[in-house]
Amino acid sequence: MSKLPTLTVSALKENATSIVSTRTLVNALTATALFSVAGMANAAFFNNLPADQDAVLSVGVNVLVNNSAYDLDDNNKVRVLPGVFYDNNKFYARGAQAGAYLINDGTNQLAAYAQLDGNSFDPDDANGALSGLDKRKLSAAAGLSYMRLTPVGGFRAQVATDILDHSGGNSARLSYLAKITKNKLTVYPSVGFEFYDDDYNNYYYGVSDEESARTGVDAYESNQSLNPYVNVSANYDFNDKWAGFANQSLSFLPNEQNDSPMVNSRTDSTTTLGLLYKF
Repeated sequence: MSKLPTLTVSALKENATSIVSTRTLVNALTATALFSVAGMANAAFFNNLPADQDAVLSVGVNVLVNNSAYDLDDNNKVRVLPGVFYDNNKFYARGAQAGAYLINDGTNQLAAYAQLDGNSFDPDDANGALSGLDKRKLSAAAGLSYMRLTPVGGFRAQVATDILDHSGGNSARLSYLAKITKNKLTVYPSVGFEFYDDDYNNYYYGVSDEESARTGVDAYESNQSLNPYVNVSANYDFNDKWAGFANQSLSFLPNEQNDSPMVNSRTDSTTTLGLLYKF
């Protein structure tokens, strides 16, 4: 029987150096691409919109009810978070996402952004042997977003990576967005697909061999997945200073996530209600 090759210290150092070099190269290429795009935005390719001096800053509080797909004692987890909305054609903040436009000419919008990302799993809230699993933490992601505005709505593509390295995973989203306005009510329906790679899915839905040996929960290793989702947001202006905000999102778990022993539902939904004050 042939033996597996032995990794020496020098080999490990060489491999680590290769990984660091690769990451450095990728980061350098990404930075170069961003500077190139920024240069294009300032050139004649795009006639970017000027900063909106009359942009309104809205600040408020949101109550979120998450009906998690995890197998928990109480699937309806309530959170209270601050809400910020602002867009002056150069910078924007929308709830848990904030970004800067690299291109914004009224038709094309390319932005670099950061946002809260991922799920959270607290074993103290889990059922049965799942209470012995490790905690999965909410993370933050950064990436690029491009939207093409058309007479029939917006088409948006996003890519992002976990910058806190909780999962070390990458995600992407392709969506269609519409805007419906009637008097003081504005509704924003959207539909699309979300992609999660295997690192992301293994962190949030996988069960390691060590966890399995400790708890008796079956070990599980996930692959990348494609999740369909629908989302509806609404904003109602009570007057010049106060507005109400509501959002309903629903994501459908594919087999790569649904087959996890941590899951007991095909859907993960979040309901948000908020009150905003406009400065």
